[in-house]
Amino acid sequence: MSAPARAAGLSTRFTELVGVEYPIVQTGMGWVSGPSLTSATSNAGGLGILASATMTFGELEAAVAKTKSLTDKPFGVNIRADATDAPERIDLLIREGVKVASFALAPKQDLIAKLKDHGVVVIPSIGAAKHAVKVASWGADAVIVQGGEGGGHTGPVATTLLLPSVLDALGDNGIPVVAAGGFFDGRGLTAALAYGAEGVAMGTRFLLTSDSAVPDAVKQEYLQRGLGDTVVSVKVDGMPHRVLRTPLVEALESGSRAKALYAAARNANEFKQMTGMRWTTMLRDGRSMRKSGERTWQQIIMAGNTPMLLRAGLVEGDTHAGVLASGQVVGMIDDLPSCDELIQSIMSQAHGRLKALGSLS
Repeated sequence: MSAPARAAGLSTRFTELVGVEYPIVQTGMGWVSGPSLTSATSNAGGLGILASATMTFGELEAAVAKTKSLTDKPFGVNIRADATDAPERIDLLIREGVKVASFALAPKQDLIAKLKDHGVVVIPSIGAAKHAVKVASWGADAVIVQGGEGGGHTGPVATTLLLPSVLDALGDNGIPVVAAGGFFDGRGLTAALAYGAEGVAMGTRFLLTSDSAVPDAVKQEYLQRGLGDTVVSVKVDGMPHRVLRTPLVEALESGSRAKALYAAARNANEFKQMTGMRWTTMLRDGRSMRKSGERTWQQIIMAGNTPMLLRAGLVEGDTHAGVLASGQVVGMIDDLPSCDELIQSIMSQAHGRLKALGSLS
């Protein structure tokens, strides 16, 4: 029996920019987006992105090498722009020929220029129209726009309003925009294209695939959840963070600020020991964030919560002691396809919707 026909490609400015077949991005999720998931996404025709924020430099070096051994397709690496060793990590990307550098916080202009000079595509994630305009003026090649439905650190504005506001701010000849937050199927991709986006990025949907290394028991925990089973908490790390409602999250939400701060400081110390990071490095990073005005010292201390609590849930499978980042879209997902099956399903549905819309008069 012959293999089923693959969905036709869909060319946008984004696919041409990064060299992929389909306008679909797997976001860089800490503890989730390792070589296996990233390479599976890229092999399926999308853009996989390694998450490096929870990796030491040596671990990132090994992860890039492993990913290159699993795929010859373009992939990206997500980097913390405010990390002390960001310049060294950028040198690694350049040296290894990584196609895309993505950032949760906008990198400085000199880092963008260096990456672009060496052929690396720079794609920051942004949560406001003014930030999109700023990074575009600094030379960013594209932006990922995440609406409030998205998992992990998120903002208050829904994708349906944030996306057009960014597109309007950038103008008709602006850099390509990739929409994130609430996407999981071909209907969403079609809607994003109708708004003027050039692709979609998904986190929770890729976490819930057979190629994801998240423990099966944790995946089942996600699959049982509905549309109302996430909450945006500031008690996890001091910043708005969309996560699944769990007993731990409920306890954090109802607990005192002092207890949360103490737990965060303890977790920061554990993260430091696990990664080999020095306190002086953590303090330097903290001063950098504080100087930029983006976080208070309390939020900086609480940021130590994030990697350890996510690791407990997403790596160790402890849903009682860990935190499970999730978009609201979790309530629309009930299966665990491979990355290839997922992308083929999305593209087949998208082509069907585009054909139906084209027939309207």
